[in-house]
Amino acid sequence: MAHAHDPRLVLGNQETIWTLSRASMRTQPSPRIVALAKPKQDFCKHRCRPLFKYSCGRESTIWERPPLVDFGLPSDRLLKLSEPKKCQAAYLQQRPRQSPQWPVSPAALSHKASLRTQELARPKTVHPDFLLGREVSSLAQKAIASPRVLELAKAKPVHAQYVPLRDAEWPVSKAAQQATMTPRLEELAQPCKRPSMSLVQLNPDAFTVKEAAKKAICSARIQELARPIKR
Repeated sequence: MAHAHDPRLVLGNQETIWTLSRASMRTQPSPRIVALAKPKQDFCKHRCRPLFKYSCGRESTIWERPPLVDFGLPSDRLLKLSEPKKCQAAYLQQRPRQSPQWPVSPAALSHKASLRTQELARPKTVHPDFLLGREVSSLAQKAIASPRVLELAKAKPVHAQYVPLRDAEWPVSKAAQQATMTPRLEELAQPCKRPSMSLVQLNPDAFTVKEAAKKAICSARIQELARPIKR
């Protein structure tokens, strides 16, 4: 049999079954091989179903057929269960046809397909430059890839400064659990106090932006905090 790198290897000769030689067909097995070829004898006697004299260690899935005398007629329950499921009467009255097969109209039988339909019905042909089962030359099999080709064949790695996303849940440290807020944090944690909706509805300029806020310039610290985290 030809090996994987054998130049004689072509499409169609990868046979897994070899042809036996004349010497192997005429040879005689040794007594040891004859002894090993005998099937294992089954000594199980506690099973009620008769088994073969020789077995591979488990019960065969093929049972012996009982005599025809033991065969009886099926019971009424089996005959009832063997009946096919019937359609409901409401469905039989509402269905458009009595059979899933309906006759084809004479117009459809005598219709002639257009040129466009015949063109679309043609199977797709193979490209004229396509070669089926071409052999690989011995020089191509012995070629050694250059360092540049090996570099291009490598998978694209992750950036050196890439930081994977952390989980949405992470354990809180003991120091964070025992921390005490400063008065400034308590002041910032208080929600913004807004007037009630009854008063806001009476004031149409409640949500207008002030002129001073429009002309305000953020500080360098705010610009630094507004920058997104680079990952």
